[in-house]
Amino acid sequence: MIPFAAIEDHVSAMELTLATPALLFPAISLLLLAYTNRFLALAALIRDLQSRYRDTHERNLFQQIENLRRRVLLIRNMQVMGVASLFLCVVCMLVLLAGWHGTALVLFVISLLLMLLSLALSLREIQISVEALHIQLRGMQDGSAPETGERTEREPPSAP
Repeated sequence: MIPFAAIEDHVSAMELTLATPALLFPAISLLLLAYTNRFLALAALIRDLQSRYRDTHERNLFQQIENLRRRVLLIRNMQVMGVASLFLCVVCMLVLLAGWHGTALVLFVISLLLMLLSLALSLREIQISVEALHIQLRGMQDGSAPETGERTEREPPSAP
């Protein structure tokens, strides 16, 4: 285990410049674009399922919509963490311009943690999506691919 004093020595020797937080701008922007595309695809799928539910009132369709609701909330939280990360990067740069290097370092670390949290939420949302695809593929292998209304309660719907 690394003693805290050793970490403190490395942190104090670290130089944070305006270029450091600026490095995150393209990465965060691309993440936000991917999250937005994911959100739009799920929104379209929800609208389609909701329309079909109004026509058929199938319980399984409602369960699929509820599952997609959870995924949309995950994506919203991913976006919030990503935007907060970008926001703190900008604040960090302003603080660096003011000459408050210690505060800037703290803001930059928090920004990195928010980006990490955003990525962790993204990973969870991807896992849910992949589970749905595995269910579809198993059904195809068995020769009994489930129809949209035939999924069980545990099975998440397939989505992009």
